[in-house]
Order: sequence, then structure tokens, then C-alpha cells
Amino acid sequence: MNFQESIIQGIQLAFQNIFNHDLPLEQISLAPTKKEFEGSYTFVVFPFLKISQTTPENTGNLIGEYLKANVPAVRDFNVVKGFLNLVLNERVWLDLFQKIYSNHSLGQLPSNGQKVMVEYSSPNTNKPLHLGHLRNNFLGYSVAEILKANGYEVIKANLVNDRGIHICKSMVAYQHFGNGETPESSGLKGDHLAGKYYVKFDIEYKNQIKELISRGQSEEEAKKNAPILLEAQEMLRKWEAGDEAVVSLWKQMNSWVYAGFDATYRKMGVNFDKFYYESDTYLLGKDIVEEGLAKEVFFKKENGSVWVDLTDEGLDEKLVLRGDGTSVYITQDMGTADLKYKDFQIDKSVYVVGNEQDYHFDVLFKIMRKLGRSYGPGLYHLSYGMVDLPTGKMKSREGTVVDADDLIQEMIETAEHHTKELGKIEGFTEEQAKELYEILGLGALKYFLLKVDPKKRMLFNPQESIEFQGYTGPFVQYSHARIAAILRKADQIGVNYQTHDFSGVGELADSEAALIQILNDFERKIKMAAEEYSPSILAQYLFDLAKEYNRFYADLPIFHEKDQAIQSFRVALSALTAKTIKKGMSLLGIQVPERM
Repeated sequence: MNFQESIIQGIQLAFQNIFNHDLPLEQISLAPTKKEFEGSYTFVVFPFLKISQTTPENTGNLIGEYLKANVPAVRDFNVVKGFLNLVLNERVWLDLFQKIYSNHSLGQLPSNGQKVMVEYSSPNTNKPLHLGHLRNNFLGYSVAEILKANGYEVIKANLVNDRGIHICKSMVAYQHFGNGETPESSGLKGDHLAGKYYVKFDIEYKNQIKELISRGQSEEEAKKNAPILLEAQEMLRKWEAGDEAVVSLWKQMNSWVYAGFDATYRKMGVNFDKFYYESDTYLLGKDIVEEGLAKEVFFKKENGSVWVDLTDEGLDEKLVLRGDGTSVYITQDMGTADLKYKDFQIDKSVYVVGNEQDYHFDVLFKIMRKLGRSYGPGLYHLSYGMVDLPTGKMKSREGTVVDADDLIQEMIETAEHHTKELGKIEGFTEEQAKELYEILGLGALKYFLLKVDPKKRMLFNPQESIEFQGYTGPFVQYSHARIAAILRKADQIGVNYQTHDFSGVGELADSEAALIQILNDFERKIKMAAEEYSPSILAQYLFDLAKEYNRFYADLPIFHEKDQAIQSFRVALSALTAKTIKKGMSLLGIQVPERM
């Protein structure tokens, strides 16, 4: 039994002995004590005043006296209104520290025997990745790593949108204006080359609309009749019919895009275990429509179209197959959901997709549950808000997109400028400095995009994200580098901090106990981040930990401490903090430097 369990059990016994009431353990919880009060954990008595039949202060005092007399972990207490603040025995903190310090699998919980697929990125092959994709990729990768740390077997999947009218638009524009240009001849990454022709299509399309309007067509007619759009529609029909020339161009342009994506993914530090392609999945799901009709989950209308009625679920009727037998998006998504299960027998499936698709996924999941899929209850839409820049919204068709490659490069350059300004690269080789700028630039970008609750729309400020002070990635990274320097010095002067026996330490300072308390919270925060699919919980925790460590470092000497037992304990406490920061940041997909 750990000390928290012993306190909770002590509170239960206090209610039995003082108030003659059996209080279930699950109704008792402890919260960390607020900084301005003495104590480590607080029990709020307000909800239990009907049982105690006395004032909040008296209730707190009675329970506090009982705990002090009967629970060895509790050394003292104080009551502020209805808050019972518990001061713990020094021994509790040292025992707890030794337990965490000797845990070789810190931050990795045992296997839970469950499989989960996290699908993220899902790019279109007609343009490069942009700022919105960065939030998507960083969220997907981090959630996958956090679930892995919680004992899940994780499959990271990427469903690539590699077909459809938008892809044909880039292809038609390339046929008209490309003159055989390649990534090699143009010096452009393949995804940027395809994106260039997607933008060219839009320019030409708008010019043709103007031309048709000037000849007397209405705007609506002109939009439908623009020759370049008709060409793209014809190209899609040819692609679906397997036309050799069209398929050959499609393969060629997609291969350029994939090479470009791969380079961006490597730079981002994200990866995938399985790729699905819409060109393979877009015809899936029609057999499920037949199954749904047989099970009377779906119904047919007079025109032959098939629908699902979700009015009993608080939604409306939703089309699942057109009258002419052609699919809609939901048809292929049903088929793909089954395919994923067939491939991996997953217990859960997490879709990392922007919040504009909330309704779509609500419908999809309700359908799969109505169809009785075993994986139905484990379907989850990790819906996230848009990312804005101080300059405003992005539109990819008009070529004003905030390109992911450009933004990453800009962040690395900003990190270089900032680091040189602060003089934090003394004694670095050029290669080491370059590596540091990449670690800091990408760390700043990832941390800033992950520290906000995924559901919230957010404003990304590149300048603010790179600061070494405040709620930023570089602040946490710098804290790790500071500790790494302390550990190097400890090794040089022969401080023995590898021991797990710190019994000679004696009384702990407040900042030491506070640091152990927050270190003890690490695995609980990992569990919370997994339950809520929210890396922001971990980002906040790591910032609080770095802040608490810096307070400890400012309060107490390490190398000026004369008592060797205390000195080696403080170095060990620093080492555990560094290990926790490194593991926690890796779950966010962020590296930490050893030197700065």
C-alpha cells in the first residue's frame, strides 16, 4: 500500500470512528495542496458536512487529529476553512523517492493486452503539407506514443488521399503548363512541384470563368463550363476506367509527392507503421450497405438510394449509397474501418482529423455500432481546432498556404539567431551547433502546438514559441541541459549518486519534498493524457516540473553542500528530474539537448 492509499484508508477509518459512518473509498480523493499553504495533499471536507453535522473547520480538525495519531505518513495538518492540508512525514518522501529512482521502466506502464490504431496525417497528394498538417502530425504521433507508454500495442496509420478531382486538377495543369518539368530539373521537392500546378489550375480556372462571363454566361454557368474543369472531370473518369496514359501520369506525379512527404516526415520526426491509399479503398463498403439493408439498419428510398435513420441518436437521415450505386465518403469509410480491423484486430481506433469533420465521424461511429462491430465502442475522433497565424487564415488553392517545410526551416533559423544572441553555444563545433538549432527549433514548434488542448482553435506565434523563459519548449529543454551539465560535473568530481540508499539524508527542504511530489505524479499524468487523448496534459506537467526544479536549484546548493549524503541525494534528485523530462518530452516527440 502506498502512502496515498494509507491516508485515504485513514480518512475512511476516521469517518467510521468519529462520525459512525461507512464512507466508500472511491468517494475520498486527495488533491495537491495549493502553494500558499503548508502541506502536500489536501482533503476537501465540504461535501461531507451532512455526515459530520458540524462546521467545516471542526470537521477538518477532527479528521486531521485522527490521521496524525493513526497514520504514520501524516506528520501534521492545518485547516483553512473546509480544506484539510496534510503535512507528510519526511520518511515518506525519501521512501517514495527511492522507489521512483529505482524504477527502471519509469514512464512505461505494463502491457494491457489491447491494440489501438492511431490514424493521422492523411494528406492529399496534390500539394505539400502545411501548418494545419503540423498540428495533426504532432498530435497523432504524440497520442500514439502516449498510448504506447500506457501499455497499448499501437499501430500508426496514414490514409493517403491519392485520388479524386483535386488530384486530377494538378495533373491537368501539369499537362498544360509543365513542359516535362521534374523535381530534379526544377530544384523543387516533389510535393511542392505538384502544389505549384494545383495553384496554376486555380489561376487558369478563374481566368476561364471571367472569359465565359464576358461572353454572356452567368457566374454559376461559367464555373461549371470552364474547359479546364471539364478536362479534370474527364480525366477522373478516365482514371477510374484505368486509362493507361492517365494512370501513368498519376503514378509519376504521386511518386514525386511521396518522396517529398517522406523528407518532410523525417524532418518532423514522425513515422507510420501502415499506409492505406484511397485509390485502394474508395470502392470499399458496398458489401456493408448490403449487410445493413439485410439487418434493417439501412433503408432504401424510391430512387434506389440507401440511407440510415439516426434520428433516434439525435441526428438525421444520412445517405450511404447513391441511387446509381456509386459511393459517398461514408461508404468507403465504413469499408476502411472494417479493413483496419481485418488487418490488425484492433480494440480501439483513433482518427486524428480536424473539427470540421465532427458530424461525419459522429455518423460513421453510430453506424458501425448499429451494425454491431466489436470494435465499434473503441472508435474515437480526436477532433482538433484550426491553427491561425498572427497574419490570418490560410488558403491552399490560392498559394497563400503556410508551408510546413518553410515553417520548420524558419523555426530552426529563429532558434539559431536566438541561441547565438544568448551565447548558449560556447565550445560547440559547427555540426553540434546545427544539431542544437534543429532540436530547439522543432522542439519549440511541437511544444507550442501540443501545449494547447487539441479541441481548441489556436494562434501560433513563432517568436513567442522560441523563448527560453515562460511556457515554452526551449524552457523545458534548457532545464534538461542544465541538469545534464550538473551530472557531468558530479561524474568529474566523483559524487556517488547511483546508490539507492539515501537513509542518511535527514530532514528535507520544502523544495526537495515539492520536487519529489511532482516527480511522483509523472505516470498519473501519462494515464490522464491517454484517457483524454491530450498531449497538452503532459506538456503542462513538464513545464511545472522544470519550473519546480529551477526553484529547487535556486534554493539549495548542490556542489557547495558539505554533507556528502545530502549532496549525492540532490544530484540523484536532479538525475531523476532529467530522466523524467527526457521521457516525457519524447512522448511529445521532442528531443532534449545534453548541452546548451
